[in-house]
Amino acid sequence: MGEIEVPSHFLCPISMELMRDPVTAVTGITYDRESIEKWLFSGKNTTCPVTKQDLSDTDLTPNHTLRRLIQGWCTLHASHGIERIPTPKPPVDKAKVEKLVNDANKFPQMQLECIQRLKSLALESERNRKCLEEAGAIEFLASVIIKNEYPMAVEATSDHESDLPSARDEALSILYHLETSEASRKKLVPSNNGEFMESLVQVLACGRCQSRTDAVLLLKSVFEVADPNQLIGVAPKLFIGITSVLREKISYQTSKAALKLLMEICPWGRNRVKAVEAGAVFALVELLLDAPEKRISELVLVVLDQLCSCAEGRAELVRHAAGVAIVSKKILRVSHLASDRAVKILSSVCRLSACSRVLQEMQQVGVVSKLCLVLQMESSLKTKERAREILKLHSRVWKHSPCIPPRLLSSYPAS
Repeated sequence: MGEIEVPSHFLCPISMELMRDPVTAVTGITYDRESIEKWLFSGKNTTCPVTKQDLSDTDLTPNHTLRRLIQGWCTLHASHGIERIPTPKPPVDKAKVEKLVNDANKFPQMQLECIQRLKSLALESERNRKCLEEAGAIEFLASVIIKNEYPMAVEATSDHESDLPSARDEALSILYHLETSEASRKKLVPSNNGEFMESLVQVLACGRCQSRTDAVLLLKSVFEVADPNQLIGVAPKLFIGITSVLREKISYQTSKAALKLLMEICPWGRNRVKAVEAGAVFALVELLLDAPEKRISELVLVVLDQLCSCAEGRAELVRHAAGVAIVSKKILRVSHLASDRAVKILSSVCRLSACSRVLQEMQQVGVVSKLCLVLQMESSLKTKERAREILKLHSRVWKHSPCIPPRLLSSYPAS
């Protein structure tokens, strides 16, 4: 506010900024609506920030008198560059949300319009998002995604991308942005709602780019609350959808979410084999070859490490012409985590899939030299131990190789 001193009772006790929408909690303390709702809903706090009293009753009463005083003060000091705060919109109530849902169900021609209105409400505030969830919007949006299927002939092309969002696209966007409670997300887990999961898989296969991103992020959120039995039962077609998203490199956010989703579900049951059969190893190697950002490289190597713990995954890695080479290249170039995972992947291959062709390839593409370098450079003890074990394991083949630079030969461990 420059040099103008703001009256202390105009400031929110949480943010210490001028209140734009003052509301009074049941404890009698007045806060700015956005700040107290963030405290209650995003922060999941249950006490008054000032009095520390219980706030299990989260009703907030608009303080119209104080708002008008603040607006008058802003007008009085307009010459000092202070803008008058606008009169806030009244918060949405459960009845309004229920009417929108009912209208969308009753009048199909109004469905998209009603869903877009729900989206607008969801983006306005945390309180609105909570109200949507309490009014049953989650179930309604899930039903929209299930019923509004894409035509089977439609593919995810640039032409399709130019189309306006459908009711399904908008419903998917809202569901992701709602950041729903754990209880609501559990209702969307495959074993509890198989049709919904089938619909998300279809979105991954042929949806608009933004919808595919929303689908991956929503899937990640849903599987975070799934139990082991539900994770074990993931359908193979889901891995096909995730793999297609990785191949197309839609965006950094999408790739990151898809990789984290794979990290979440691959360790369970036969999911690693399902991922390999869906072509995940080749997609991951291609992503790694594309010089991705540090975090993407780390995540790719973590997932590759998971997949290379099964024979099918190791076979796919060595079958890719650049698989072993690109994993080796990332050692000492990205981060300690990346180096550790890359060495671990090579260790799995060397211990369990090291035929003569693979050993020769490792020699030719510089894997042996890189492992010798690991022993000289600053790395974690575990990484150094793994590198030493690999070199010892195949010392008869590699130790006298002309591919190893003379300066690194002294690092080669004794058998």
